[in-house]
Amino acid sequence: MDATASAILFPGQGVGNPSSRELVERVRPDLLELARELVGEDPFERMSEGTAFAQPAVYCASIAGFEQLGRPRAEYFAGHSLGEIGALAAAGAIDEGDGLRIVVARGRAMAEAARRGTPGGMLAVGSDRAGAESLSSEHGLVLANENSAEQFVLSGPLEGIEAAHAAAKSSGIRAKRLAVAGAFHTAAMKPGVEPFRAALEEIEFNPSEAPVVSSTTADLFPEDPRDSLAASLTSPIRWSAVTRKLRELGVTRYLDVGPGKVLAGLVRRTIEGVEIETLASRERALA
Repeated sequence: MDATASAILFPGQGVGNPSSRELVERVRPDLLELARELVGEDPFERMSEGTAFAQPAVYCASIAGFEQLGRPRAEYFAGHSLGEIGALAAAGAIDEGDGLRIVVARGRAMAEAARRGTPGGMLAVGSDRAGAESLSSEHGLVLANENSAEQFVLSGPLEGIEAAHAAAKSSGIRAKRLAVAGAFHTAAMKPGVEPFRAALEEIEFNPSEAPVVSSTTADLFPEDPRDSLAASLTSPIRWSAVTRKLRELGVTRYLDVGPGKVLAGLVRRTIEGVEIETLASRERALA
């Protein structure tokens, strides 16, 4: 274990920002062109309309951020949900174009599962675990994301999401509906697993140049990560456990290369005494 190791972090769908297209067009025009080809149009122009557009856009933006910083190396990589694929690509386990192909298949599979199933959604709550679990169980929801000790995401049927939102507000708990059209990371996504798994079989995976931590197991991905990636559609995201795992492995420097600074903020709220950077802060330091 390296007591001064570093980790590069790739965010999930929730950090989407259409303005990130400018960075992609400037540093990775090839990836943007491939995205247009695979999606059928520019995903950045419709990323607010659903996961089938948002996921390819965020992946492209994150890889472009990684490129913009000179493709820095690190002892470990990790990604939040969708970000796992960016982390695997940056770590050399898959070609970046193949990573985009997987992401497009993932976004479509999840969107189709959401369309075919009971209307669902997700609710972020600013609460401790006990409060989040209480809201979840009372309204028939699943604790789908554990982002930090004080931020959780509930997922499930829309009726339950709306009831939990109202209950949280009446109890003084901060709560925010997420801009997703499905109960992600629950059994509702099961219809999407098979088509996503089929897409994964079309991609060649190689041993990664550095270990990548799974956001569902909070442990290192196996050499063949296909099963873990497919299972992530229906499995909860354990980001705070990922952050703690990286610290146990000796990581003291964290770099969030995605749009915004969501993961950097979550790391900051989970552990102390470490160095945390974002794409913007690293760019300022390099200027």
